[in-house]
Amino acid sequence: MIRIYTTLVPGFVAAAASVSMMLAANTHEVRAEGPKIKAVVELFTSQGCSSCPPADALLKTYIDRPDVLALSMPVDYWDYLGWKDTFASPQFSERQRTYAHARGDGNVYTPQVVVNGRTHEVGSRQRLIDKAIIAMDRLSPISVPVTLRTEDKTMLIEVGQSLDGASKSRCTVWLAVVKKTGGVKIKRGENRGRQLTYYNVVRDLSPVGMWTGKAETFRLDSAAINRRDTDAFAVLVQQGAGGPIVGAAWLDG
Repeated sequence: MIRIYTTLVPGFVAAAASVSMMLAANTHEVRAEGPKIKAVVELFTSQGCSSCPPADALLKTYIDRPDVLALSMPVDYWDYLGWKDTFASPQFSERQRTYAHARGDGNVYTPQVVVNGRTHEVGSRQRLIDKAIIAMDRLSPISVPVTLRTEDKTMLIEVGQSLDGASKSRCTVWLAVVKKTGGVKIKRGENRGRQLTYYNVVRDLSPVGMWTGKAETFRLDSAAINRRDTDAFAVLVQQGAGGPIVGAAWLDG
């Protein structure tokens, strides 16, 4: 089910800076730093959408690429069809609308992929998504170095200085708490009777600070941020409300 909406929700949604997640006490290595990641691919999907399963499966191929950070952002606006999405959050629906407002096109639908916070494609169309990744790497590259690691009981988010001078505006540093895989038996709605698997499902997305172009380290205390059903973390450094993503990093939990 791909439907286009033109209702826009302006403004920036500031989530609580407190993040729920589970951190290990030992130091972990970062899978990829900002300059090595060519694209951040956000899939807006729903368990109630009959057109979404191919896009959910396709996302796995991007997760397997070392140059892509791929995330699933389940939305809640299809819940009225008879099945309440078990992963959905109104926050992700809001984020999708914020992107549409920032682009100025009003296009909100599922499955929708947003690449580097800049451009969108239907989430099941691999050829178009691949073209968008190449185009965004050329026109709006992820150039800010970011590392993500844990030390003792502290998570350290290290955002380096802007390498190209392009990222001079204030950027939000987002921390995503991720469930790498999750299987769901759909009992009602358009996907009734199907057993579906979802990948890199964001369970919480919260701003942890602002970055202004200079090297900065953000520290989070693991004692205050526990969540049992997550096993990975991602950082996104993003301009404005629904603006370009200029830095990204990933950490297995």
